[in-house]
Amino acid sequence: MNSNLWIEEKFEDFLGLKFKVEKVLFSGQSEFQSVDIVETKGHGKMLLNDGLVMVTERDEFAYHDMISHVPLFAHPSPKNVLVIGGGDGGTAREVLRHSSVDKCTMVEIDSMVVDACREFIPQTAKDLDHEKLTLIIGDGVEFVKSTDEKFDVIIVDSTDPIGPAQPLFGEEFYQDVYKCLSDDGIVVSQGESSWYAMDIQQSLLKVLNTVFPKSYLYSFSNLTYPGGLWSFTFATKKHHPTNDFSAERVEASGLTFDYYNAALHSASFALPNFVKKGLEGLIDND
Repeated sequence: MNSNLWIEEKFEDFLGLKFKVEKVLFSGQSEFQSVDIVETKGHGKMLLNDGLVMVTERDEFAYHDMISHVPLFAHPSPKNVLVIGGGDGGTAREVLRHSSVDKCTMVEIDSMVVDACREFIPQTAKDLDHEKLTLIIGDGVEFVKSTDEKFDVIIVDSTDPIGPAQPLFGEEFYQDVYKCLSDDGIVVSQGESSWYAMDIQQSLLKVLNTVFPKSYLYSFSNLTYPGGLWSFTFATKKHHPTNDFSAERVEASGLTFDYYNAALHSASFALPNFVKKGLEGLIDND
């Protein structure tokens, strides 16, 4: 084994993040993308799609806590949840911890990601055979277009808007999402970096504002995505993400978290001034 093996994720033409690799566990090329899982020195097992870091064992809980528990605790009684993407299984894992959830449907386009994570990253994939989970290998865009089912919460756990994820950032997709949400439904989506991709945030929020009455942005920190500060969009038919949120309900749930907590739920919607300025008119501030 080459003791000097590193992988580097390059962002555009001015930034690189390097990780020391102990061992290559899996490497494949699916119909949609390259899929690699490596054992790293400082971050545990790591999933990369097309050379971009998706998940590491060390900090995956930050992303999965915040994409899942924020909408699930903002909604008063989420029973039917849809996850689009999320092939590593971490988002579904967190959704299924909520006792109110009767069913979670997960639609992931790339079976190679699911199979590789089942074998090599059970930390995130451990609940992919849960009795309340319906796992569909298919196109999430087509699923929301054709389904007659209604969901209380939809979580779009996608990669960046390139390749198979590109349609997940479009207006037609969110019109279909709106259609298959319940009357008080919430959709949360991976919302990129305010440091490096505010243009994508602006574009996504413009789309959400054409479809939903209220749209918001909230943030979290992580170790392995460019910029460290990352965001999710939150669009809702009815429920306000903080005004309708009950900290007591979090405590009463009996759940414990490595990142999320009731105070952080509300605080995550408090945005830095450069973000508020850059997204002025695109996010609700009430």
